[in-house]
Amino acid sequence: LISSATKSLRMETEILEKKLQEAQLKLAEKDGDKEKEIQSLKRLVSELEFQLTMEKSNNESFLDKLRKEIKHKAEELEKLNQERTQLIHSLSQVQEENSLLQDTVRRECEERQGLTAALGRAREQVLELRRLSGTFP
Repeated sequence: LISSATKSLRMETEILEKKLQEAQLKLAEKDGDKEKEIQSLKRLVSELEFQLTMEKSNNESFLDKLRKEIKHKAEELEKLNQERTQLIHSLSQVQEENSLLQDTVRRECEERQGLTAALGRAREQVLELRRLSGTFP
């Protein structure tokens, strides 16, 4: 009876050891699969971090270009405003000069009309004198 019970326990122990070995193999496979999945996820995280870094770099580069362009446009605008101010000043000076020249031309025309009238009177007087001197020797 003891021998039979020992034999039965040995067989049961062998069965349990086989089940334990199978369970350990399955656990090792699952651990290996999980390790592979962990490595795969780590690679994916690394790739995504790299992509994120590249996107940040591209965005910063794009923002830098935009800032430079805005600065350049602001400088151009400032230059154009200065040129506009100078042109307005020049226009004002030209208008003043034009007004002065028109005034000068008007005065010279009036003076010329006066001189022409005086010349006409002087001619009449010369003609009158000639006519009168022609009657008196």
